[in-house]
Amino acid sequence: MPDYSQALRVAALRLLTRRDHSRAELRTKLAAGAESDEQLDSVLDVLQAECLLSDRRYARARVVARAGRFGDARLKQELRQHGVGDDDIAAALPEGGDEVLRCRAVWERKFRELPQELEERARQMRFLQYRGFSGEAIRSVMRGNAG
Repeated sequence: MPDYSQALRVAALRLLTRRDHSRAELRTKLAAGAESDEQLDSVLDVLQAECLLSDRRYARARVVARAGRFGDARLKQELRQHGVGDDDIAAALPEGGDEVLRCRAVWERKFRELPQELEERARQMRFLQYRGFSGEAIRSVMRGNAG
């Protein structure tokens, strides 16, 4: 009889060698190969105890990788969708740097000059809102104060 716990551990390690995963994300990916939820949770608990699986590390890596394109609200939403807890999200967000400066950089890459008409101003602001930047950061950029 094969040892399913060992097979799950090998599959988990194979996934974790490519990139960090959140616990919830890894659980979803491994669920089909598990005999039971208890067995899967046991394997994930061992991986966490060995510091091979960490939601905090995953959140930091995700924030660092995506902060250049997105605001804090969007980053929070994505991390929550991947099952990361609020404490880990709060610890990871500062890794992205100042949101106003990031907002300014995204705006400059896309538009380069302040809008002259209200319609264009609204379009630029909607773009930045969609990217998850706060109203404060967007207003600062639209006033020309950031950077």
